[in-house]
Amino acid sequence: MAEKVMVSIRESTMVRPAEESTPRGSLWLSNSDLAFPPFHTSSVYFYRSSGKHNFFDKGVLKQALGKALVPFYPMAGRFKFNGQNGRVEIDCNAEGVVFVVAESSSAIDDFGDFAPTPDFLTLIPTIDYSGGISSYSILVLQITYFKCGGVSLGVGMEHRVADGVSGLHFVNTWSDIARGDLSNIKPPFMDRTLLRARDPPQPAFPHIEYQPSPQMKPF
Repeated sequence: MAEKVMVSIRESTMVRPAEESTPRGSLWLSNSDLAFPPFHTSSVYFYRSSGKHNFFDKGVLKQALGKALVPFYPMAGRFKFNGQNGRVEIDCNAEGVVFVVAESSSAIDDFGDFAPTPDFLTLIPTIDYSGGISSYSILVLQITYFKCGGVSLGVGMEHRVADGVSGLHFVNTWSDIARGDLSNIKPPFMDRTLLRARDPPQPAFPHIEYQPSPQMKPF
């Protein structure tokens, strides 16, 4: 890419679940989730113009996002520290997700073969972690409109909340709702306590790696 991509932010809003009846309370996180430090997994998707007048209409996308956050309500929450058990949990408080609308004087073809460059960072909202775990959104989204008519969708998703498969599940659900296709909507599975370690441990088969080493036989 010869020239630096210039992006101008036109709108930044907080989108909350479309229904106020989404569950409240804390969502337990497994030890596997908490093994990671705070960071958002970033991805950018590019779409060439379809030529339709409502291609990536921001109003449609924002409305569909609110509906998608109803089954995926933890995405609209915040992290919190549980002082009783010393663990980080998801506070399902429906504070919302960041939704940014931006414009760029560049074209999709300017990205060449789409090899990752620092310019991609301008297509995803910036996250400030300095305010503590309860200060930032678990999910941040940015729609960028290019001069060629194409669009990029930048997604930043906290890795402790969703892995790649779960992240795509959310994006695909959002897409289905935006297109009016509600026939294939599948809610996410929320119960992470299946990964909770039993106390005391109850191993069902021998783990030789935890057994004492055999004693050496005398010569």
